[in-house]
Amino acid sequence: MSSRIGDPSNRVAVIGSGYWGINHVRNFYQLGALEMVCDTSPQSLQRVSSLFPGIRTTTDLGAVFLDSSIHAVVIATPAETHYRLARQALDAGKHVLVEKPLTLDVGDGLQLVEEARRRGAVLMVGHLLEYHPAVLRLRELIDRGHLGELRYVYSNRLNLGKVRREENILWSFAPHDIAIILRLVGAMPSVVAATGGAYLQEKIADVTVTNLEFASGVRGHVFVSWLHPYKEQRLVVVGSKRMAVFDDVRSEDKLVVYDQRVDIVNGEAVIRKNKGAAEMLEPFEPLRRQSEEFLRCIASRSTPITDGESGLRVLRVLDAAERSLSSGGLPVRLSEA
Repeated sequence: MSSRIGDPSNRVAVIGSGYWGINHVRNFYQLGALEMVCDTSPQSLQRVSSLFPGIRTTTDLGAVFLDSSIHAVVIATPAETHYRLARQALDAGKHVLVEKPLTLDVGDGLQLVEEARRRGAVLMVGHLLEYHPAVLRLRELIDRGHLGELRYVYSNRLNLGKVRREENILWSFAPHDIAIILRLVGAMPSVVAATGGAYLQEKIADVTVTNLEFASGVRGHVFVSWLHPYKEQRLVVVGSKRMAVFDDVRSEDKLVVYDQRVDIVNGEAVIRKNKGAAEMLEPFEPLRRQSEEFLRCIASRSTPITDGESGLRVLRVLDAAERSLSSGGLPVRLSEA
């Protein structure tokens, strides 16, 4: 995939160089596209200057938005700032890559999508795992019918921390998994229901389970928690022919396909068991692939895999799940969300 390294038409500024933002800084620097880094913390900017010499730094957002040499902005700041900063960037004529979730409000997300469309700007959301080699391979296997008819998809994203005050665990951890499930199923759910608990901070859920029902009969659930004794990042896809497990915590054999299923023979369930086989995956960093995609789409004015519409679909599911969570788990039809 072409990254158009060093192309002067693809100069990028990164807003937010903290825990995750520094990875964006590294990737766009290595791709020769980084022009400026903006952060409210002088200490963070000092770190940027020491690691990536020659890059301009600033604490002034205006310096980013008013600079005509900057064509695109990457927003890696807390979720409650996403709408404001992305809107400012679009109003300034910049292309935008914003970290997940797109916004914390469906209406705000819709405004960003419509404004980007009106301006002809690239609006991309950082649904990073959609660029993971295991997820890309899973999509290939499903498209080829290798797993058979999809029946059930579930994910666990669990860890001890990182606890946030700005958004609950649903909005912090679940966007990745919801994005993957929507992509693999190829449809929006018709019904969403979520339950959870707030144990550390009042009204900020630390644990949630979100159930998804699709019109096709496929079902799924997303279990997320930052109150868990060990780290787990696992996605399981159950098909009529085979089953697949994507375990992102493993250092190798991250995607394993099991040639096993349950058949009904003369009214009796017959279990077909076989050992799993690890899939060979391309050895690339998902964030690098996502960064290259952003630069490619700017250069070609093409649509990213994780475009604004994709971010909006995830946002609608999150919103429905939040409504269900607030009502004690009552199901929400997506048309009501």
